[in-house]
Amino acid sequence: MNSPISGKTAFVLAGGGSLGAVQVGMLKALARAGIVPDLVVGASVGAINGAFYAGDPTPAGVERIERIWLGLSRSDVFPFPFIQSCLGLSGRSSHVSDPARLRSILEPLLPCRRLEECAVPCAVVATDLMDGSERVYREGPTMDLLLASAAIPAVFPPVFHEGRYLGDGGLSNNAPVSTAVSLGAAKVIALSTGFSCALAAPPRGAVATALHALNLLINRRLVHDLEGMLGRIEVAVVPPLCPVEVTPFDFSRSADLIRRAEASTRLWLRQGGLSRRGIPEEFSPHAHGSPTEAAC
Repeated sequence: MNSPISGKTAFVLAGGGSLGAVQVGMLKALARAGIVPDLVVGASVGAINGAFYAGDPTPAGVERIERIWLGLSRSDVFPFPFIQSCLGLSGRSSHVSDPARLRSILEPLLPCRRLEECAVPCAVVATDLMDGSERVYREGPTMDLLLASAAIPAVFPPVFHEGRYLGDGGLSNNAPVSTAVSLGAAKVIALSTGFSCALAAPPRGAVATALHALNLLINRRLVHDLEGMLGRIEVAVVPPLCPVEVTPFDFSRSADLIRRAEASTRLWLRQGGLSRRGIPEEFSPHAHGSPTEAAC
């Protein structure tokens, strides 16, 4: 691994399934304000957004990410071919879905084929599926490492890289603030996807339910890690959206999530958000009287 990057600012992008569209809106506002970090660290969908951003950290580069998100459907990200699903459910395969379609969409649009070629240094977090350890990559084939970081166990196959079977980075460090600090970041700007706080009931379907539960864990871990870092490093947390009625399995609302997140992040910046300390109240456990009531 390369030497740590001392005294720098890092963008940290956590996972969150389809709510990764929120990070695109945040990145749009930050890029238009001319805010560029020295390091980008991401896990799961945050790794995908982070690597595309790190390859071209300009407003035009973020617009490329936005176009990808606006063209994605659930079947692009989570296809469930009948035969593959049957093999997975019967124990004859390790997974029920295939990332080939997502690879075919993302790979031709990658700004950098290898992580070390990114304009801004980028670290991708994955998990060693044999011992559970966190694996941090700052060089290597971008697409393979992104698919590894987002490979939800049982849903997608593990990615074999450098003698290791890798899976979703969220298993070992789903909100990699500590990773950014270990790489020398003195200030962290955290971009969370938030969580589906305004659902009328838990999602239906096994994968949708699993993604929702994982996203709740991601947000709790992020809060825990950020609280532990307060006073040790500078921490700025871009407030997530609230209320959110969309599940992490629903890719039909990306345009709305991006629009709302860009607007809320621009307001946060105008109000001096980068100099604020503490955890935004949107991360606190809360409920809405109905899914359509006003934000908390």
